[in-house]
Amino acid sequence: MTTKAFASQADLEEKQVSFDKLSDNAWAYTAEGDPNTGIIIGDDAVMIVDATATPVMAQSVIRKVREITDKPIKYVVLTHYHAVRVLGASGYKDEGLEQVIASQDTWDLIVERGQQDMDSEIGRFPRLFNAVESVPGLTWPTLTFTGEMTLWLGKLEVKIKQVGRGHTKGDTIVWLPQQKICFSGDLVEYDAACYTGDAYLADWPATLDNIAALGAEKLVPGRGPALTTPEQVAKGLAYTKAFVSTLYRSAQEAVAQGMDLKATMAHTRKNMDPEFGQVFIYEHCLPFDVTRAHDEASGIRDPRIWTAERDREMWHALQEG
Repeated sequence: MTTKAFASQADLEEKQVSFDKLSDNAWAYTAEGDPNTGIIIGDDAVMIVDATATPVMAQSVIRKVREITDKPIKYVVLTHYHAVRVLGASGYKDEGLEQVIASQDTWDLIVERGQQDMDSEIGRFPRLFNAVESVPGLTWPTLTFTGEMTLWLGKLEVKIKQVGRGHTKGDTIVWLPQQKICFSGDLVEYDAACYTGDAYLADWPATLDNIAALGAEKLVPGRGPALTTPEQVAKGLAYTKAFVSTLYRSAQEAVAQGMDLKATMAHTRKNMDPEFGQVFIYEHCLPFDVTRAHDEASGIRDPRIWTAERDREMWHALQEG
């Protein structure tokens, strides 16, 4: 029997950071498949889209921002509730932070399962939770919305929108309509696995169609490089749709044939490994992905809560062999 290190515990190598200018107002902070951060610079303030995993890690984003502007960072938008996206928000409090913005659905998920998610994710990603002792606790939004809200950063219009469920029920995108730039959070990935442990897989493809309908010319995915042409945006959307559709179809086939979870994993690998086996965090994500896909295909509509204990039991059952 071979034993793989749990989740991303063996992933200790620092990633190369890229800081890409998308327009005079928009930047992408990406790091070889690590969670991305978006930066929007308005006339009088800065908005951060997704806050990194710890306040100490947020400092590396702040340093990049301070190379190009000294405007206060007044807003942090949470595209969803996962700890790797939100626990760094407190790192911005000395930079002028006034509002942490999220959908009401994301607030509800933090209430329901934020602590369990925080505990489980810290166990999965030791490198991403660098200086985890600097996290003061859960990140709570100070401003929530339902459906859509608009902020004006001076003359720059920023739309914060729910366009459908996919990665979680609270998924939020940030859209700059004047510049056709989208920050998608984990609704779109590129060259990285989609984590679907809390997903609505049946809904996700239609949500991607809703993003496509915006006509984005540039898009910052949740993981992977910034997509800087309409052609690259289309590739990112198609890649994500292929990943989640192949996963869910595989689980539906397995459930229809009465397969248990282990057999479903093997069946899914046959369909997924050839196309996706080499992308970032694939081996980390797949056990969580197959578990959720099997649940949803079996009629469990809402994702079950992950705990640190459930993580390890499931992961070792499916990844060892």
